[in-house]
Amino acid sequence: QVQLVESGGGLVQAGGSLRLACAASGRTFSSYDMAWFRQAPGKEREFVAWISWSGANTYYADFVKGRFTISIDNAKSTVYLQMNSLKPANTAVYYCATGRVNGLRRTPNEYSYWGQGTQVTVSS
Repeated sequence: QVQLVESGGGLVQAGGSLRLACAASGRTFSSYDMAWFRQAPGKEREFVAWISWSGANTYYADFVKGRFTISIDNAKSTVYLQMNSLKPANTAVYYCATGRVNGLRRTPNEYSYWGQGTQVTVSS
């Protein structure tokens, strides 16, 4: 059974930074792509960023390009999301996810495994 545990969320002022981490266990981490999603109150869960299992390929939602960076450390079975220049609109619960197959996927129902989420709150 794949388990994902996020950490690193918190309260930050607009313009600040946070680094989220997602530790995985339960299968060979280095063989599967990873992604980050977020869900704000009253809104649907939306795609944020994706990284291939090797770390060679990444893809970002338009609203985070240039501000967020996804990275992967296979030795630690951990994927990260570095978030800079945060805005109040970035306030949400952030989730990491992975699936049973690889390839760029941007909708939640294409992922099989999810963490419990970590709250990010950006104050103005």
